[in-house]
Amino acid sequence: MTYHVQFPGLGLEFTLDRVAFTVFGMPIYWYGILIATGLALAIVFAFSHARRFGIDSDRMVDVILIGTVCAVIGGRAFYVATAPFEYASFAEMLDIRLGGVAIYGAVIAAFLSGYFACRWRKVPILPMFDLAGMGFLLGQGIGRWGNFVNQEAFGTNTTLPWGMYSEGTYNYLLSVQATLAAEGVTVDPTQPVHPTFLYESIWCLVGVVLLASHIKKRRFNGELFLLYIIWYGLGRYWIEGLRTDALMVTSTLRTSQLVALVSVATAVVLLVAGLQRFKGAQLMVPLQVSNLKKLDAAGTYFVVDELPASASHREFVQATAAMNRRLEEFDLDEAEKVEDNSDNGEAIEEGNVVAEPQQPAEAPETPSPEDEAGE
Repeated sequence: MTYHVQFPGLGLEFTLDRVAFTVFGMPIYWYGILIATGLALAIVFAFSHARRFGIDSDRMVDVILIGTVCAVIGGRAFYVATAPFEYASFAEMLDIRLGGVAIYGAVIAAFLSGYFACRWRKVPILPMFDLAGMGFLLGQGIGRWGNFVNQEAFGTNTTLPWGMYSEGTYNYLLSVQATLAAEGVTVDPTQPVHPTFLYESIWCLVGVVLLASHIKKRRFNGELFLLYIIWYGLGRYWIEGLRTDALMVTSTLRTSQLVALVSVATAVVLLVAGLQRFKGAQLMVPLQVSNLKKLDAAGTYFVVDELPASASHREFVQATAAMNRRLEEFDLDEAEKVEDNSDNGEAIEEGNVVAEPQQPAEAPETPSPEDEAGE
């Protein structure tokens, strides 16, 4: 399907074809390409910053794959569960090509599945959530342009210069004019509408910049994740209020607005509590370990290095590489000798650790009454 899109106030016109190209007769849509591009950029961002959060890139891949699949399932399930109509069949519920993916359902499913995937793959959970929050903003900022190509997810009428009009906006508003009127919303299908996809794209991309600039300043793990919830929730609340295709809880309250309010309120409370608890503290980030099996075998004789969160990306890369080289060179047989000889009072230095026998702490001498009297 082709749309002729106009921005009358800006004097701009575009002709958009939903199909980018075909492969063996199968259409490949711009919507899917843009979603995939957003996901790819989010993954690149995560890989480039993984070391600064103490996350091993190889294990992170599994978490991302699981989270992505569950996000699609969760987003579709959330939409189907809250849709204001009944599907004709179960197969129709599963057919995502018909449209209908609720972003909050996708986000909730992604982070829930990501939690269990992190535990399975031994990836630090809160640092992974911090990184994923920024990745989500980047992916959503790019993916929302798929709505532009499809001419969907737009708002009510507007007289602002960037108001948008197309056959798609006209046909949709004409079909829901009576429904919106019952909700107290009056629309004119012949007039431009708010390009809410653009609002959300800009909001998300600005959020990426703000959160990325806060990486060195974070005081506790999970802080960026909470800031993501607050930033996206605030934007989602006001943007959702402009849309004409929102899922409704009541005649005046939209589902995404309710979820946004609850999420933002909860995140604000947790953020304030966290900042108060770690006030004046410096976050130390344990460096990512590539060989967990060898680390477990080394036990207490190999200590994982740490760097402050304020350290540069280059410092994290160099320190992580150096520590993992030391781990690979670590002699497990020598560590066992340390274990065997520790009872004999011997100390052997290995890697970056000096193992010494544990001696019982001596009790401080208590002065005798005579000594006290003589003072």
